[in-house]
Amino acid sequence: MRRKRTLILSAAAVVAAAGTAWIALPASAAATTAVFTKTSDWGTGWQGDVTITNGASSAMSSWKVEFDLPAGATIGSYWEADMVASGQHRTFTNRAWNGNVPGDGKVSFGFVGSGATPINCLINGQPCAGSGGGGSTTAPTVAPTKPATTAPTVAPTTKAPTAAPTSKTPTTAPATKPAEDTSVPPASSLLPVKVTNDTGRSDAVYLYVLGTNLTTGKLGYVNADGAFTQWTGGGSVPVPAPDVSIAGPGNGSSKTIKMPKNLSGRLYMSFGKKLDFRLTTDGLVQPAPWASGDPNHDILFDWSEFTLNDSGLWLNSSQVDMFAVPHVVSVQGGDGVTLKTGEVKDGGRQKVIDQIKAQPDFAKSVVTRADGTVLRVLAPGKAADAGLMSATYLDPYITRAWNAYTSKTLTVVPFGDQPNTKFFGKTSGNVMNFTDGSGKTVASFTKPSTANVWGCDGALGAPNDLVVGPIARTLCAAMQRTTLGTLDTQPSGGAADFYQGEPANHYAKVIHEQMKDGKAYAFAFDDVQNQESLVHSGDPRQAGIVLSPF
Repeated sequence: MRRKRTLILSAAAVVAAAGTAWIALPASAAATTAVFTKTSDWGTGWQGDVTITNGASSAMSSWKVEFDLPAGATIGSYWEADMVASGQHRTFTNRAWNGNVPGDGKVSFGFVGSGATPINCLINGQPCAGSGGGGSTTAPTVAPTKPATTAPTVAPTTKAPTAAPTSKTPTTAPATKPAEDTSVPPASSLLPVKVTNDTGRSDAVYLYVLGTNLTTGKLGYVNADGAFTQWTGGGSVPVPAPDVSIAGPGNGSSKTIKMPKNLSGRLYMSFGKKLDFRLTTDGLVQPAPWASGDPNHDILFDWSEFTLNDSGLWLNSSQVDMFAVPHVVSVQGGDGVTLKTGEVKDGGRQKVIDQIKAQPDFAKSVVTRADGTVLRVLAPGKAADAGLMSATYLDPYITRAWNAYTSKTLTVVPFGDQPNTKFFGKTSGNVMNFTDGSGKTVASFTKPSTANVWGCDGALGAPNDLVVGPIARTLCAAMQRTTLGTLDTQPSGGAADFYQGEPANHYAKVIHEQMKDGKAYAFAFDDVQNQESLVHSGDPRQAGIVLSPF
């Protein structure tokens, strides 16, 4: 499953490149090393990536890179890792999908900074150069490269948490901004999360708080009091995980649990039955109910995704994989203002189900249990994977949109705060080539398949750089919304312009239509033009999840 990328862009366009590397002494062949390369420099800032090489013969399941920043230096955006700051010290740990590095394997992450470059690097507590300590630098001998990407290693795990980061800071606040509440809890390393059950259902509710400890990089679970415990055990064949459920609220009541700082993951809620999680030697296997053999297939459940770190709380309701249990997510900041999103219109869940059933190509993606309970509506990519809709559904639209630019130019302006950063696309055969303002070709994309568009991957894979990735995510969002080929500047248009072509992503269309504020996370890059159901506070004091009536 395509995962959402971490990339907060505020720097000017890249105009120059230079590099440095942590090299002190030749590394031992068996040493684990981390090499920093400054891939670009535009005077007021720079972009760098770190490549970790596992020199051992056996795999490592997690990694931690830490270093110091010279006085005056800062780091802003970062990707493919989570960061914890303490003074001028920075600690990066793996995400859930890229901690496992095979023997002699490599993994990379990157960031944007300013001022002098990092010093005193350690990888898993040892010098990054493999011996003798880090901090020395050498001039680059090869052209800079864009940061590498790493796919998830644990199947059948779904996408990694998207409410992060570390994911991004929203540029517009959710539509609903209730009046200020003077009863603001004090700041704490344990964030209260109030879960309210307004579903009208009599089923017992079970909650799970699962994720990655951003300080240690370890996967684990959290109890109701906010204590994190690392997973242990697991085997080459997945084995049942311990029961780490938290008793949730009954209908009409609430339950407050605690979420510790420096955690990124998911808060699951299931109805009537506990979820079945499995452990492997690589980590936790998440539920994949679109697979008929998954033990959670007949359970009614859903999840929210979150990251809580020194930069605050990101919390979203996600429909990237499926629409199951509508729920409102909220956060109250230290100023007393509460932001919320994800609230469906009255009867919204049933309207989504009815409208999807009315679309012949999508109708089978509505999954109903033997007792008549509608468990979920699968996102089209998951439905296609399960054989419930055509794997080539979008192909006619993709061909039209792609071929439209054989005779006209597509202009991509990917950064809202950089309107002068533009890329220009033209199609030749099955390839769309993009040039920058100087006419230099900077990116090329082969015509994507339907699966590539649903997953925003493959031909539309988005590396975490300042050119290819931003263009790719813009293209994918435009194709999901059927505006590519008709709106020749992207991103552009608004909700009234989206999903108007045919064949269209009716799944995303009807979910957005049934949200009170129009916001939803119906595909991986629904955050393009701020259409996602995400709340963020840099000073969170309490969070909330309300399970809506259905």
